[in-house]
Amino acid sequence: MNVLSLFDGMSCGQIALNRCGIKYENYFASEIKKHAIEVTQHNYPKTIQLGNIKDIKKEDLPQIDLILAGSPCQDFSRGNKTRDGLDGQKSSLFFEFYRLYKECKPKYFILENVIMPPADYEYLSRLMETYPVRINSSKVSAQFRDRLYWTNIGQEYRDLFGFRYSDIPQPKDKKLYLKDILTSGFTDKLKSRCLLTNTGQINENQEYLLNRYKTTGMITIVFEKEDLSVESVRTFNQIEMERLQTVPENYTSILDVNKASDLLGDGWTVDVISHILNYINK
Repeated sequence: MNVLSLFDGMSCGQIALNRCGIKYENYFASEIKKHAIEVTQHNYPKTIQLGNIKDIKKEDLPQIDLILAGSPCQDFSRGNKTRDGLDGQKSSLFFEFYRLYKECKPKYFILENVIMPPADYEYLSRLMETYPVRINSSKVSAQFRDRLYWTNIGQEYRDLFGFRYSDIPQPKDKKLYLKDILTSGFTDKLKSRCLLTNTGQINENQEYLLNRYKTTGMITIVFEKEDLSVESVRTFNQIEMERLQTVPENYTSILDVNKASDLLGDGWTVDVISHILNYINK
């Protein structure tokens, strides 16, 4: 099997393939972020890095069997008040994925993205000729991370209008909670909010973190003492963020916590991708 991973990041797709026991001959990766490439090559030195997706040509590749992609989501995200959808500078890179998907004609594909406005959802679904599976990472991890996965893996079925759907079921709930993944300290939450690229970046202003936590609920913090005092407030450490994304512990250890946070917040929850890939042979 030849795999092409677009917007590869730190190669969460490769972790998932190995976790499923799916053998592949070549893993081609398109990524431009230097520290992401460093992490990938440290863990998977045989990865073939192709650089910018805009420079990749079908004729330079062998037959591709599986395409993985998580095109930039910032212009779709509900957290972006000025989102431009597919017209946005970052999310428009979807069309580079789509170009290679149509040219390479892989047997299988997975395209991941955030929950998005209905118009963009319908447009992407019509282009991909299938509707996505919606899976929240909370089923397999200790964080809420609600995502859409367009895929042709698994048996398909069609509705009355002829549109395709995948029959990938929801993952079995592993009942993992935030307290289970902490290396130390306490939490008053069952699950973490969705990891962002700045979730674990060091912020020494504990009062600011606690105030934002209480007033907006937009961040998740850890308390080193059971009294939940401001003096005991901290952000997630590197191991905890890896556990939240079901990434192997110390996978990002060659980076400092700020760079690791950037990659983990941008990455996939590995066990969700593994769940989908497991249906290749079913």
